[in-house]
Amino acid sequence: MRVLVLGAGAVGAWYGARLIESGAEVDFLVRPARAANLARNGLRIQTSTEVRRFDVNTHECLPADYSTDLVILACKSYHLDSALDAIVPAMANGACLLPLLNGLRHMDVLDRQFGADNVLGGVCHISVTLEADGSIRQIGNTERLSFGARPDQVETPHAIAEGLLGMRGEIIQSPDIVAAMWNKFTMLSALAGITCLMRASIGEIVAVAEGADLARWMYLECAEVARRSGFAPSEEEVGQALRMLTAEHSPLKASMLRDVERGHRTEVEHVLGDMLARAHSLGVDAPLLAAACAQVRVHEARLSG
Repeated sequence: MRVLVLGAGAVGAWYGARLIESGAEVDFLVRPARAANLARNGLRIQTSTEVRRFDVNTHECLPADYSTDLVILACKSYHLDSALDAIVPAMANGACLLPLLNGLRHMDVLDRQFGADNVLGGVCHISVTLEADGSIRQIGNTERLSFGARPDQVETPHAIAEGLLGMRGEIIQSPDIVAAMWNKFTMLSALAGITCLMRASIGEIVAVAEGADLARWMYLECAEVARRSGFAPSEEEVGQALRMLTAEHSPLKASMLRDVERGHRTEVEHVLGDMLARAHSLGVDAPLLAAACAQVRVHEARLSG
């Protein structure tokens, strides 16, 4: 299988490396500075038990005749417009697209641009970070990727499904990928909301009076939006989420908070802003979500001057 990964940040680089391990032919479409770093240092990923290095092929732009079986879209949501332009040659030549962005808002954009039959559903559960030296470090041990055709789509091409299922980690060909994406969106919105609102990790939040209650209420606001949208989380999913959001001594924090702490742009509108807009449209009272969204919007306003 031939794969193009747009973006060699944390998620794109991680799954690109896993695909190389499995025997796929992988190219990365990256900006000049990242291309130079990869040429100089290779692609390095670090788990709690090992460090691996890979020599990789990179492109800064695609030729008109570029073809591949699969494009994995792993950019930040605020780079989505430029990403769409960049992958046009691959999509025009028959590629299938697997987006691994946070949230849901990008799916309508991708469907309009490339046609719904060419866009798979995808979601990953992994905590990875791009270090200053360009390496990728995994935080914790969770490593799960789910993919699949969405309702009314043809099945995922066999060669692509087999290629993805051949990767290390927990890989799931989901029969209901949209529900899986909603479950991630709900959990991520709650995690980003509570950790950004409190500017603290889960362990720090639950260590103070009423901290665990706030985390629960934040999740329940988001879960109500999912329920009214037709994707209510199951009892098992609710229990799993609440255990994660109220775990004592947990170092867990959303990547959005790490971006705030580093003084970087965030995906606030694609995650918290979108969840809040859905809450408003569905008549869900979500004061904690609104406060968290306002908190990060203040950060974004400061960055833009």
